[in-house]
Amino acid sequence: MKREPSKIKYRPVLKTLFIILALMLSFGWIKLNNPKNTYADEKQSAGIFVSPMSQNIILTPGEIYTGTVSVSNTSSSQTAKYTAKIGPYTRVKDTSISNDDYGGFDVNTITNNNAILNWTKIDKTGSDLNPNEKDIITYTIDVPKDAPAGAQYFAILIAKKENENSDNTNNSNKVGASITSEFQLVSTIYANVAGETVEKGSISENNMPSVLTTNKLEATSMVRNDGNIYTDATYTLQVWPLTSDEELCTNEEKAETSMILPNTERYHVQTCNLPAVGIFRAKQVVKIFGEESVLEKTIFVCPVWLMILAVVIVVAIITAIIIIIKKNKAKKSED
Repeated sequence: MKREPSKIKYRPVLKTLFIILALMLSFGWIKLNNPKNTYADEKQSAGIFVSPMSQNIILTPGEIYTGTVSVSNTSSSQTAKYTAKIGPYTRVKDTSISNDDYGGFDVNTITNNNAILNWTKIDKTGSDLNPNEKDIITYTIDVPKDAPAGAQYFAILIAKKENENSDNTNNSNKVGASITSEFQLVSTIYANVAGETVEKGSISENNMPSVLTTNKLEATSMVRNDGNIYTDATYTLQVWPLTSDEELCTNEEKAETSMILPNTERYHVQTCNLPAVGIFRAKQVVKIFGEESVLEKTIFVCPVWLMILAVVIVVAIITAIIIIIKKNKAKKSED
């Protein structure tokens, strides 16, 4: 006598699977629709402002070059005092990134690229600025006829000094780069001295991940300058859907750049926000001097919740197949 298989026997298993699927879908919806965090813009407090923060210039041996840097009092109610002097400028390593020389800078250590200090003078060493007043510091570089070709750089260091009766809360104000407790601001002058220059660079890293669990693509690279002049490395990143030529991200017409000083390496990151799920084609091109590195990859974007959901679906299918097989065996044995 044939017996109908009990549906009740498998109902708890199916119910559990449906609950898991529902939870995973709900979690996925929340992740996809959760608005991004927003942050209030940081406001610059009143104090000393230096502009420009850096300048790139070309020097010719035997000639005199003159440039300027402005120092402004951004307060609308208080007088500001500042002092100025010239100093060396040297890059220091970022200990969190292997071989990256751009973790910060040192204004105390003199190197071969700081010989320009002996050629340079400034016309002001400090002043009192009324509210909203601007001062101009003029620097003059008397380049020797036998100046070595290649990169030279120095910094104009600006310190803000508080009035005796002023509120000291502004002592922590740092507009731009922080150097030491004495000098808070710096304007850097990068010079290439004309002559017998060497243009030589290398690209030791050009990388992108193949699988992403978030929609943020980060393309990284490491570039080295083995020449004797500073130069800009350029970086382009393009991303397309797998089956389309419509670009999701591109900076091909205006490439990102970063200055690379002689005998230094620099780590660079380019980013692109992709759709939450999909398969994409990406291309990163890195250039320095005559060197070029091109990387093309297919990238899979699959959030963790979707991976788990896929696993759950696979488990559910396998479980259903096992149940069907057992049910068929039970039928055959009863027959």
